[in-house]
Amino acid sequence: MSIGHFTVWDYVVFGAMLLVSAVIGVYYAFAGGGQQTSKDFLMGGRSMSALPVALSLTASFMSAVTVLGTPAEIYRFGSIFCIFAITYFLVVLISAEVFLPVFYRLGITSTYEYLELRFNKYLRLCGTILFIIQTILYTGIVIYAPALALNQVTGFDLWGAVIATGIVCTFYCTLGGLKAVVWTDVFQVGIMIAGFSSVIIRAVVVQEGIGRILNDSYHGGRLNFWEEKHHFCPYSEHTFWTILIGGTFTWTGIYGVNQSQVQRYIACKTRFQAKLSLYINLLGLWAILVCAMFCGLAMYSIYQDCDPWTAKRVSAPDQLMPYLVLDILQDFPGVPGLFVASAYSGTLSTVSSSINALAAVTVEDLIKPYFRSLSEKKLSWISKGMSLFYGGVCIAMAAVASLLGGLLQAALSIFGIVGGPLLGLFSLGILSSFANPIGAFVGLMGGFTVSLWVGIGAQIYPPLPERTMSLNLTTIGCDIGSPGTGGNWTATTEMPTLTTLVHLQGTERPVLADYWYSLSYLYFSTLGTLVTIALGMIVSLLTGGIKQNIDHKFLLTKEDLLSNFSFSKPKTVSKAMCMILICLLQAICPPG
Repeated sequence: MSIGHFTVWDYVVFGAMLLVSAVIGVYYAFAGGGQQTSKDFLMGGRSMSALPVALSLTASFMSAVTVLGTPAEIYRFGSIFCIFAITYFLVVLISAEVFLPVFYRLGITSTYEYLELRFNKYLRLCGTILFIIQTILYTGIVIYAPALALNQVTGFDLWGAVIATGIVCTFYCTLGGLKAVVWTDVFQVGIMIAGFSSVIIRAVVVQEGIGRILNDSYHGGRLNFWEEKHHFCPYSEHTFWTILIGGTFTWTGIYGVNQSQVQRYIACKTRFQAKLSLYINLLGLWAILVCAMFCGLAMYSIYQDCDPWTAKRVSAPDQLMPYLVLDILQDFPGVPGLFVASAYSGTLSTVSSSINALAAVTVEDLIKPYFRSLSEKKLSWISKGMSLFYGGVCIAMAAVASLLGGLLQAALSIFGIVGGPLLGLFSLGILSSFANPIGAFVGLMGGFTVSLWVGIGAQIYPPLPERTMSLNLTTIGCDIGSPGTGGNWTATTEMPTLTTLVHLQGTERPVLADYWYSLSYLYFSTLGTLVTIALGMIVSLLTGGIKQNIDHKFLLTKEDLLSNFSFSKPKTVSKAMCMILICLLQAICPPG
């Protein structure tokens, strides 16, 4: 008995997922009179409800990188990764209570429009260009990297899948706009949950109960939710404080100010619906984390005596999950295809959100300010043209990613590096009344320089092996070629790392390499944010920022915090609050 392989039914399931996604795009191209204006196309007419937007936010978060990478992370390093549950709560809280009130009040389409309103058009242009570059780069990698991992394990056609997903995604984004993006995300998040569930249920059956999985994980050290050994160490990739502090800054840069996420929740019909979408999305993030954790623990329970990675049956950790699927689900035609469909659903949701966001910032920040005479009808057609253009660019970027080799990891790190300074820039504008354009620009450049410095340094001088070693993995139970081990499968050669490309193995490591460059990747964004804010405030004070008068609508105000969940007019809310207080006092202090 060997590891399974893809069958016709698996391709049928995958094709059905693509077909349904395309049909949703066609429907929203004509529903309700079609996309008559750029606001209809880019913002769904600002009429979206909380639940579909929440599911869309969740689907975009759960890219194929998450589907394949998180279970492998838990398999190798244990459940410390689940501290992200606390991080997600903090991220959603900050995004909903700090950034959303200001963005929603201004009625903007592009988040970078805020930078011109608060500072000047040059900072708006800086933010827009940085976003376009990082998103195109990241989206190409998101399309290519999971396709490569799935291809190497399952034999699933690499370029057929890349081109098919890219074309379908571009098709429904161009036809249906934001509404198509949101509702295909709703469908795709269902596919993703089904894919995860099929793996978990089958693994529980194979291991004869969840108790055995948890018992194996406990004795294998995988239930390490609280690891005191590296508790305060900033050089360990994932510790409690690294995940809590670094993770909060990193993901707030995505949920709080990144166009791909912000564009959807400010498309809700009321501010309450927008906030509700973020909090419902939090439940989705937790559900994903739990599913990924159980998949990782089940993987460990099954392979605790014969690690496929150490045994060279897979060439990279992100191939472990597809290997597990083909191993335990080979007797169920179509089910491996469901898992692959779930992974590619993550790709589609992330890419579609990126294409829509790229079209939005291009139209709002680069076209409308300079061609003010364009009608809404023309802007709608331009928006569709931009979606088509960026879809093609992202597919082309996937082809470029295939040539990058070991630079893939560097490119992914750079994506995170850009987010920190941008978060710092928006934080300056929203939280500091004396921040001025000069201070904001100097802060942005300083933050970007520092985060880029440490990020590139970390790629050239990777952390020492003892700082990135996984928990105990063994091949003691392996018997190559024996039944059930998949011994007939041959791993492909792992792509070279950036270190091998620049031939630095034999050179002496500088002092900075083991300290500054060895910081956890989660602190890259933290550094960028803090340096941007600190420099921005100092330079603003030195250049007379304290004397400027700023309209309070550009700042987070006390009223934003006090009236976060207003359902109706302030007077009505005040009366309701008074009645609630009276009832509470009567309950605590009854008459007599």
